[in-house]
This record gives sequence, structure tokens and C-alpha cells, in this order.
Amino acid sequence: MNPKIKGIIAILISAVGFSFMSVFFRLAGDLPVFQKSLARNLVAMFIPLFFIYKYKQPMFGKLSSQPLLISRSALGLIGVLFNIYAIDHMVLSDADTLMKLNPFWTILFSLIFLNEKIRKYQITAMVVAILGMLLIVKPEFSSSIIPSLIGLFSGIFAASAYTCVRALSTREAPYTIVFYFSLFSVVVLIPFTIFTYEPMSNLQLLYLFGAGLSAAVGQIGITLAYSFAAAKDISIFTYASIIFTALFGFILFGESPDVLATLGYVVIIGASYYMFEKARRESNATQQQSKS
Repeated sequence: MNPKIKGIIAILISAVGFSFMSVFFRLAGDLPVFQKSLARNLVAMFIPLFFIYKYKQPMFGKLSSQPLLISRSALGLIGVLFNIYAIDHMVLSDADTLMKLNPFWTILFSLIFLNEKIRKYQITAMVVAILGMLLIVKPEFSSSIIPSLIGLFSGIFAASAYTCVRALSTREAPYTIVFYFSLFSVVVLIPFTIFTYEPMSNLQLLYLFGAGLSAAVGQIGITLAYSFAAAKDISIFTYASIIFTALFGFILFGESPDVLATLGYVVIIGASYYMFEKARRESNATQQQSKS
């Protein structure tokens, strides 16, 4: 099995993991988002901790990296809380698609904050993806739009966190960044969970454990995938989670996205595929030039 195939398999496993996370959060019922997020991060925290010990990486990073690590963790935590709220109040596949807009926002934030060059095809893909987002959100002046807006902002905050990760990538080990985020989230969420805590049944506890375990599978899958193959070759397969989540939502909860939302999925995945293909061809052309 060549590395690219391994990467695709790993990223598909990651997509299934994140889809199951959404399903378990929904099955856990009407619990506070702080409680759900605490369970997710508490379970998921031990996975990067294992790899930190295995590869002898630092747990908390350098002193000079603390502002970025804290910013990444705070922004990421808000993104997770918003995502859980969207999962609880929207069609699962709608919430997942809005979160999956984060690569487009990351491009924009990387331009603004990291002064990274942005290509014309990336701007085109971003505009098309935003049009797809409008088909899902269907803006209107009523309270029914609130879950959609929160789902949209979950992707924006996630993109802000990933922009910090890009800035940290040359300074800190990946498992240090993941562990720091999980630990930060657990510490911040404990007081909020105490004040909003609602008693849980054993079944709800099991569902929350499943959500945390699924999130860990998703994170490990992504990490392994990008260690096997370059992002330009496999990143498009992250959008498989939209299909998995839509399927689980239909089977378990009888959810069916409306025609406009489905069209929005197609537009966003199409924009992602266009950007993926352009990046792949650009990279291949650069490699051929360097060889010649």
C-alpha cells in the first residue's frame, strides 16, 4: 500500500470519527454545551499525552509560544462550543458543512495575519463556497437563523485557531499543540460546567465518552493522514464526513436536508475540489520545473 492510499484511508477514518462525534453529541440529549465539550476534551486529552511521552515531546511548549498557544486554544474552544450548539439545533449535515468551511476562512486569515500569498483560484473558490454557505444558512430576519449563524461562526473560530497552528507549526511539536488545547479547554470548562451541570444517566455518560473517543479518532486520523501524504493529495477527502453525517442523520434521526441545503453541499464540495485540483497541479508543475 503506497503512502497516498494510506493517507486517504486515514483521512476517511478521521471523517467517520468526526461524524460519530456529532451523532454521539446528539444522542446525549439536551445537556449544556460546556458539559458536552468538557467530556469531549477530557477523553481526547489522553491521546496526545500518550504520544508526547512516546516521542518525548514537551507538554506545554516554549515560553515564547505561550501567547499563540493560548490564542489557538481559546479560539478553538469557542469553535468547539459553537459547533456543539449547532449540532444540537441544526440538521447534522448542515452543521458539519458549515464547520467544513474553515479551510476557506483559514486562507483569508492567513492572508490578513500571516501575510501569506493568496492565489486567484483560492479567491474564486472562497467566493463560490460562501455562495454555497448562503444556500444552507438561508439568511432571514428571524430567530430561526441563530443556530445557522452559530454554526457559521464555529467554522470561522476554527479557522482562526488553525491560523494560529500554522504560525506555531515551526515552533512547537504537533502533539504539544493538541495536548495544550485539550488541557486548556478542560481547565476553562470546569467552572462553567459546575455552574450549569445537569445530572446524567449512565447512557448519556456512555454517549459523551463515545463523543470524546470519536473526536480522538478524528484527530489521530488527521495527524496520521498528513504524515503519510501531502495535503494537496488528500485534503479533499475530509469532506467525506458531510456524506457520513448526512447518512447517520437520516438513519438515526430521520433528518433530510432540504433542496437548497443539498445544493449548498454540492457547491461547497465543488469549490473545495476545484481548489484542491488547482493546488495539486500547481505543485506538480513546480516539481517538474525543479527536476528539469
